[in-house]
Amino acid sequence: MSDNEDVTRRRLYWHSRRGMWELDLLLMPFLEACYDELPPGDKELYRELLAQEDQDLFTWLMRREWPQDAEMRRLVQMIVEHAETTDRSRHQAL
Repeated sequence: MSDNEDVTRRRLYWHSRRGMWELDLLLMPFLEACYDELPPGDKELYRELLAQEDQDLFTWLMRREWPQDAEMRRLVQMIVEHAETTDRSRHQAL
């Protein structure tokens, strides 16, 4: 991993830790397990997702509403699906 990639990864970790337990349990495991494998467009979309307000993220990730943008909705659904199919026990202490 280059220095630039390392800095980018640290920033993503920082921004993925929202301080809201429910969001942390969804975003952190997705970042750790899936982000590196995403195509460049989806990586950019993930960074855009992190720029959203916590209340919007909470509403979307708790499946109360979906983002209106189809691509953002697809990414949110990927994160939710990952959370539903992954053992989150190691993240319980976040």
